[in-house]
Amino acid sequence: MEYKILYPEAFPIVELQMQQGESLKAESDAMIAMSPTVDVEGKQEGGFFKGLMRSVLTNESFFLQSLTAKRGPGTVLFGHALPGGIMDVKLDGSHGLTVQKSGFLAATEGITVDTKSQDLAKGLFSGEGFFVLNITGRGTVFVSSYGVIHPLKVEAGQEVIIDNGHLVAWPDTMEYEIEKASSSWFSSMTSGEGIVCRFRGPGTVLIQTRNPNGFEGWIRSMLPTKS
Repeated sequence: MEYKILYPEAFPIVELQMQQGESLKAESDAMIAMSPTVDVEGKQEGGFFKGLMRSVLTNESFFLQSLTAKRGPGTVLFGHALPGGIMDVKLDGSHGLTVQKSGFLAATEGITVDTKSQDLAKGLFSGEGFFVLNITGRGTVFVSSYGVIHPLKVEAGQEVIIDNGHLVAWPDTMEYEIEKASSSWFSSMTSGEGIVCRFRGPGTVLIQTRNPNGFEGWIRSMLPTKS
């Protein structure tokens, strides 16, 4: 498949050229436009139980879109609902990709979308909950964000501290811990940071330039209060 990410800095979409017989799996309602040679269907990724687990535990769609060029080559345009970026990640089968809830957009054939449980501390404090998406296989994954996606490369032996509200995706081989942002809980909370994630390299963490929790708080502050 050949593809281009159009308008990458402002409301991007992906233009995908498909040969006959090729398929793409995508989040529900991702398709914007397609050639008449392409069919779109709703499918349960991994069967009923895995689809239910993904929907209940990570707030992802129960059904994924399956877009297949059945009657010849075709073009598909797809995107996501948030005002944010789209980035392609190529997997060669040597490792998987851990993706935050609502971060998965689409993937080519050969990619499996599943859920993965986190330990108690990470589930409670990471901001991602007890379950995240686990993307494995060989192919291309498209992840989406709120704000632009910035790749943060961490060399072997290095560490980086990331606000948990800005996480999008990271290799499942990377180690990370949850900790308070400052030396004391009081400073952590009064600084507005609270809990952060300390990642150890090597690997590249994809972060989003905006925090959806902060945006939600701003929206609530603008709503009229009940008398």
